[in-house]
Amino acid sequence: MQAVFEHSPPAGATARSTKRTGFLLLSPSVLILLVWSIVPLVMTLWYSVQNYNLVDPTLHGFAGIDNYWYLLTDPDFLHALLNTFVLVAGVLLISVGGGTLLAVLYDQEFFGRGIARIMVISPFFIMPTVSALLWKNLMLHPIYGVYSAMMRAVGLTPIDWLARFPLMTVMMIVAWEWLPFAVLILLTAVQSLDGEQREAARMDGAGPIARFRYIILPHLGRAISVVVMIETIYLLTIFAEISVTTAGGPGVASTNLPYLIYSRALLQFDVGGASAGGVVAIVIANIVAIFLVRAVARNLEA
Repeated sequence: MQAVFEHSPPAGATARSTKRTGFLLLSPSVLILLVWSIVPLVMTLWYSVQNYNLVDPTLHGFAGIDNYWYLLTDPDFLHALLNTFVLVAGVLLISVGGGTLLAVLYDQEFFGRGIARIMVISPFFIMPTVSALLWKNLMLHPIYGVYSAMMRAVGLTPIDWLARFPLMTVMMIVAWEWLPFAVLILLTAVQSLDGEQREAARMDGAGPIARFRYIILPHLGRAISVVVMIETIYLLTIFAEISVTTAGGPGVASTNLPYLIYSRALLQFDVGGASAGGVVAIVIANIVAIFLVRAVARNLEA
């Protein structure tokens, strides 16, 4: 026993050896993560200060802040930024508001509730491109669309929704995609509410509206904040629905920030300007994410 204790390594050496082993095991994944994230970011920052146009190889050299200045003073940028804000706010309002009401509805007992829950959640599993094509060609087509047939059936003139109301139509398509996500999260939160509390409120004379306002809605506060945070982060990057349905038009009526960056890079071939737009989009997304994460953290601590 004494020999064993004499030859055992010190505790400090064992801890250092364990740390080295852990570092060696984690280093490949950390290295891959750094290459995966840092290299594209550095390349974007580099191109954002360069004169780089794919159709004009003579245009090269250091541009400084010219790409940023041109972007920030471009009216299309301000219009795209406003469209991004309107699109995100509109989809959040529809998905969170509608998701709350549907979650409360689907928490009730009624015939076919299981099928109804599956139907309301299923749009979330459809790819954005497929959803946009479905709405563009099947539902909203001014001649062959389902909505056009319904309007003609009651004597109304069909509307070309994508031409007359492009941003509102894209908002409707995206809200249709994200409403199931809100319903799924909020329905889980509603089901976690103590049934005895609701029953006690009902026995005390509280009506459905009062129970919803003073019991259910406060209970859903944390779930709603999580839904808002997750949806906002994803909604800032909406691209496929706009590209498939309106291509940012008419003009820039439905162009948001991601589509503006795409058009600068692959339609106008201005890689420098598009990279500057990408950097600005990263800054905006991180600012929004910081505020959302802090708001959710305060809500969870309350």
